[in-house]
Amino acid sequence: MITTEQREKLRGWFAGRLPDDLFEELTEITVDREEITVIGRIPAPRLAEDAPAAEREAALGSRAQEFRERTREDRMAVAREAEHRFRRKVSWGVECGGRRTLFTHVAAPVMTRLRQPERQVLDTLIAGGVARSRSDALAWCVRLVQRHTDDWLTELRDSLEHVQRVRAQGPDAEPDQADHAEHTDDEE
Repeated sequence: MITTEQREKLRGWFAGRLPDDLFEELTEITVDREEITVIGRIPAPRLAEDAPAAEREAALGSRAQEFRERTREDRMAVAREAEHRFRRKVSWGVECGGRRTLFTHVAAPVMTRLRQPERQVLDTLIAGGVARSRSDALAWCVRLVQRHTDDWLTELRDSLEHVQRVRAQGPDAEPDQADHAEHTDDEE
């Protein structure tokens, strides 16, 4: 679990390290144990206001692809440095004209033990054509829960950060961790 302070430092590092002309705006940085995903806004292509939807989609897709190819070396240099510093893979994406495009990103395996009723749910999703495999079905379930519980997950993450601060002040904490935790609490 990454704390808000760690997330802010990570965002600050990328904001300071990315070339100024890479994105119009650094819109989002997400992080978990395996991966950091950096998403920025790029200019939308100029189209007529009455451009058909198919033309618009094609233009947005090709703009994202052009950005990906043109900025590859710069992004790879930043990623190498970040991967060494933060010990996580770096993935990239863009927002362009209201459309989000992710470039190569990590698909981390997750080991789990499911009982028959849970497996039956996954198998029903496969049979219904929602997913191609149990792995796809499980990912679909996670996305569904994520979409409907953002507020609850945010509250849970905030609680976990509080638990980490309290744990850092406990008797088993290293002296510098406890001092840092007390100092962090004073700054809030």
